[in-house]
Amino acid sequence: MESAICTGNLRHRRFTPVKHDFTYPIFMVLMDIDCLADLVQVSPFISHNRWNWAAFYERDHFGEPHLSLRERLAQDAEANGLALPDGRIFLLTHLRYCGYVFNPVSFFYCYDRAESLQAIVAEVNNTFGDSENYWLASHNEWRAEKVHRYRDAKRMHVSPFNRLHLDYTFVFNELTASNQLMIHMNTIADGQVNLDATLQLERRAWSGKALHQALLKHPWMTAKVITAIHWQALKLYWKGAKFYPDPGVRQKEKGQSKK
Repeated sequence: MESAICTGNLRHRRFTPVKHDFTYPIFMVLMDIDCLADLVQVSPFISHNRWNWAAFYERDHFGEPHLSLRERLAQDAEANGLALPDGRIFLLTHLRYCGYVFNPVSFFYCYDRAESLQAIVAEVNNTFGDSENYWLASHNEWRAEKVHRYRDAKRMHVSPFNRLHLDYTFVFNELTASNQLMIHMNTIADGQVNLDATLQLERRAWSGKALHQALLKHPWMTAKVITAIHWQALKLYWKGAKFYPDPGVRQKEKGQSKK
């Protein structure tokens, strides 16, 4: 498997308490985290830790910015009682565009030296500035042929129209078997799926030509992402979806009121 330019569609469907769905075209990159500086050499329009039309900044991801992404992952794995696999690691994410980035979720695919997928890290960010990593590995996986399935408890407030105490389920296809990349996520409330999201992308070999075509089609991808998040939230509000405040903010306000 190699780094790739990934284009396709993202679909969201909400089933309860109100029905709501949408589909957007999307562009992401799949990058070998040990080759970032080399990958950006394919085009003058992309750079590493430097402003450009498209740019990858290591500080846009979790952990201490002075550490490499591999070192951060190793530390986070140890904090979760796991060992980081010793093979290649690919990051599926959004780049910065003209200095702006927002990644609702990025995925680190962690392989061993035999190129067998051992873990996936879902790095989830919300619009309130919080971040949470979900380690998806053998401890929470059940697997069918060419598909990896995981389940984990939600630990961070994300959508103000979803309560905190839910479960996530994730389904990933096996990237070494196809040029198609598929990720399906459900939120489970009281044993029922109340929302799902499906990312379907086609991987193209990393090249300047593929990057330029994606940039021309999606020149400000992350600005579109954040605009779409707020537009769809407004639609849900109009439909009467229940609003759940950030429980962390509520706890902070209670603490301040006691002073």
